[in-house]
Amino acid sequence: MNFGKVTPLSNLPFRVFIERHFIPNVCPTLKLSTQGRYRCTLNIHLLPAFGDSRLCDIGTIDLQHFVLQKMDGGLSWATCDHLRNLMSKIFTTAKKWNFFLGQNPAMGVELPERTLVREKHVLTPSQILRLLALLKEPCRTMVLLGLLTGLRVGEILGLRWKDIDLISGQLRVEQTIYRGTTSSPKTQGSRRMLPLPQPILQTLLTLHERRSGKSDLDLVFSTSKGTPLGDTNLLHRELKPAGRKIDTPWLSWHTLRRTHATLLQLAGGSLKDAQTQLGHTKLSTTLEIYTVPIPAHQRAAVENLARLVTNGDELGQCAGGLPGTTQQIQ
Repeated sequence: MNFGKVTPLSNLPFRVFIERHFIPNVCPTLKLSTQGRYRCTLNIHLLPAFGDSRLCDIGTIDLQHFVLQKMDGGLSWATCDHLRNLMSKIFTTAKKWNFFLGQNPAMGVELPERTLVREKHVLTPSQILRLLALLKEPCRTMVLLGLLTGLRVGEILGLRWKDIDLISGQLRVEQTIYRGTTSSPKTQGSRRMLPLPQPILQTLLTLHERRSGKSDLDLVFSTSKGTPLGDTNLLHRELKPAGRKIDTPWLSWHTLRRTHATLLQLAGGSLKDAQTQLGHTKLSTTLEIYTVPIPAHQRAAVENLARLVTNGDELGQCAGGLPGTTQQIQ
């Protein structure tokens, strides 16, 4: 011990560290949505499993068994990955504050290969037209804004008239609203200036002329009392019913961002353009999560490639000398 080769073990229980140190000192530094998710995960999963254990008694094998058990119980790969990541953050914080001196046990936890559970959907141009025809204001303008700019629903709800330049046709993302509470954008990359295409610009001009308030600090989309709208209420009262009518029951606010990213590239935008529009810090997020191949355009691209490679029908002429399918099998 005198040579520093043996580290004393902390007797601090996991529950005590969470309730006395982690929640009071870490949670206030996070976004409200992240705080809510952390608290829910702790109360439902982590505290019941490890609450009475000392920090020093929780090992990698314990976490490995816990995560796999949760997966066998029906939790998704993403949820189990969140459990692992939150435990890693907890132990990293405990070590930083000298409540735990060992190696982070979550670092060695491994998950099975991820399999795609839910299909990713995007709206087609024809579905977009049918959807907009069904929606009432202000939900219609909010959906159109999301489709044409890629804004998050919280960013749409947080827009004030001072953030929109109707002359140059641009908007600035400065804040977001989550469950009625205003906060800064999700990441540093989320603070951005976006161009407004003509259709949504004209809609906003009309909305600006009709508004009752005169302050630039007024929310663009608000209740009659000027308070923020609820994205969940709009989703279940307006968006979901309209989605079912056009045979898209999977429609959500997130669908608008994925549709924007996918159609933007089909319209000639680059992946970097999509990243900027969506406010992503990493290009991989835009590529792997938000862009979806469209079969019709995929086939058209392959046909164009075939014409480029074969220069017309040369490949067909070459194929004429090949043996038939039956002959090849024999």
